[in-house]
Amino acid sequence: MADRHRQDAVDGMEYSIYTYEMSNVGYKGRPFDLAVDVGCGSGQGTLLLAPHFTQVIGTDISPAQLEVALANSSAPNISYRQCPAEELPFADGGADLVTSMTAAHWFDRPRFLQEADRLLKPRGCLALISYSLDMDVEYGQHSHSLTDICHQFYKNLLPFRSAHIGTTTVPLYKQMYDSCPYPDKEWHECLRMRRPMPLSGYIGMVETFSSYRALLKQDPVEAHRFSQDFRNRLLSVMGESNPDTEITVVVKYFYWLACKPADSLL
Repeated sequence: MADRHRQDAVDGMEYSIYTYEMSNVGYKGRPFDLAVDVGCGSGQGTLLLAPHFTQVIGTDISPAQLEVALANSSAPNISYRQCPAEELPFADGGADLVTSMTAAHWFDRPRFLQEADRLLKPRGCLALISYSLDMDVEYGQHSHSLTDICHQFYKNLLPFRSAHIGTTTVPLYKQMYDSCPYPDKEWHECLRMRRPMPLSGYIGMVETFSSYRALLKQDPVEAHRFSQDFRNRLLSVMGESNPDTEITVVVKYFYWLACKPADSLL
């Protein structure tokens, strides 16, 4: 259920990144043959690539996640492999795109960048994307109050966030960007996507955050109470009782793209 709700956040990437932005980083008229989606999880992002490439391969270290991805996959040009991000079982120079959506901060980043360089064709594209957890919520005149409640909820989850990630993953992605020697690269921050969804969908998405999952593992009763209280506070401010009432969630994405030159080595 939570993975289905997470789809709402991921879907907003499709147009700006995979149909326009990548065409400006070295492709310009070339066909898209192979895309490798690293750390694909349950495969929602992988599905977005299918219309644009002849072949799409999603990889993940978790067999449980890949089972979900296989169950949800309907595109005939998508396949999946179980492997770590730092040891991708593909030939050198075969990929037009190597991407990771909201997962690269978990990788051994220097080793992953080396693997990405090995896999990419000359003029191939490396594209990494994530989003900040400080999402805004809009619902008429109550938008400001709802966003304040949400930001306090995110703040309360910070003690359960992985230490190496810190309060935000932006610096980790910026470090990766700065360490990539490709001269043709672009950093984009705070691309705001407004996604209508039911309040229950937003709560379900928040429950996929690693910090909430850490709390859930540590104390399931407290985690459920925490989530229920959060939902009730939002409904109270909205003046609603139906958790499926539609709200608008503003997701703040950041991403970077880099085009491999013909003679580049990471």
